[in-house]
Amino acid sequence: MLVVFVHIQVKPNTVDAFKTASVENARHSLNEPGVVRFDVLQNQRDQSKFVLVEIYKTADDAAKHKETQHYEIWRSTVADMMAEPRYSIKYDNVFPEDSQWI
Repeated sequence: MLVVFVHIQVKPNTVDAFKTASVENARHSLNEPGVVRFDVLQNQRDQSKFVLVEIYKTADDAAKHKETQHYEIWRSTVADMMAEPRYSIKYDNVFPEDSQWI
């Protein structure tokens, strides 16, 4: 499995619009066969900071996600909301075992 943490800081005046767009993207992402989990998290101290936690069965599934229409809509919708470039960190799952997630 591939676990991706996407770190995002948006402009303060776009927080609500970003949340709306990101939740919509997450809902659609959960319907993809290779997506195990897709969370949208907001920092409690700085409401303009978010982390997306994306868990895919394979790296190919992560690549397929970026080819979906809903991802393209999300990416274009939130592009001007960014206070700084978003970045991701990829992780390998250690525990629980992959079979317990799927």
